[in-house]
Amino acid sequence: MISKKDGFQGERQVVLSPMLVKMQEEDPLTSSLFITDIGYYPKAEHHHRIREKAINQYVLIYCVDGSGFYVVDGKRYDVTKNQYFILPAGKPHEYGSKEGRQWTIYWLHFRGEHAPVFAEGIVKPQDINITTDSRIKDRLDIFEEILNILYTGESIDDFRYASSLLHHFLASMRYLQQFRSATTSRQGRGSADPTEAAIHFMNENIENRITLNDILRYVGYSQSHFSALFKKQTGNSPLAYFNKLRVEHSCRLLRQTDLRVNQICYRIGIDDPYYFSRLFSKQMGMSPTKYRESTLPKE
Repeated sequence: MISKKDGFQGERQVVLSPMLVKMQEEDPLTSSLFITDIGYYPKAEHHHRIREKAINQYVLIYCVDGSGFYVVDGKRYDVTKNQYFILPAGKPHEYGSKEGRQWTIYWLHFRGEHAPVFAEGIVKPQDINITTDSRIKDRLDIFEEILNILYTGESIDDFRYASSLLHHFLASMRYLQQFRSATTSRQGRGSADPTEAAIHFMNENIENRITLNDILRYVGYSQSHFSALFKKQTGNSPLAYFNKLRVEHSCRLLRQTDLRVNQICYRIGIDDPYYFSRLFSKQMGMSPTKYRESTLPKE
């Protein structure tokens, strides 16, 4: 049995039953590395967890927005946007969003023979900053694929596939430079074209709120010069183009996942489902619900 819970607005969470955990422990492939719990908490406020009794899983938390903290071995660490950490198995710990603040996190509990290899030396916060060759969106797509397969998974092949993806996801963080250099995509990678660089920055921030000033700081251009250049090359202002990318990403989520509309809006950095529906309808000519219905297979 798989437990699927909702808590924070827009949250997704899967907790595997003891039976499914045992199945993974005993399988020759999944026993090397497997997930017991996984989830996504957007804009989580008053999130706080204390485990005085140690658990036998490693806990990875990847903060993509906001700030939080954690305590292990009696030492407190602060965590900010674009940082992750792995709490060691077998040790009491505490973590949560900072008082009066929110954080958006991807998190998972994992075990297996290879788990210590990925967790070694990652107690302190690790940076994953946006650069010209960063692949944050690619990494989050891998996480989403794991979450989707575990959300509906029943067969051992489902869990073997999730285990294989978990190797890739953890490697994308542990071996950051190798993950960045492996891609053949050239969009934004070392490009001197400010428009390509800006689009790369937008894609890497698809789940966050960004301003024109954020984009200008990244590309290093003045507003008047950059905005004119960007519109000439794309036909849109920078922020209009960013909204276009957000809606395109939401279309993919509507087609490929069973996320509710009020969950999808958080995945593109919008807190208000009504605003998201208006933005989507303006660009696509129909509501998100109608779009999803239009993509379903015809009987």
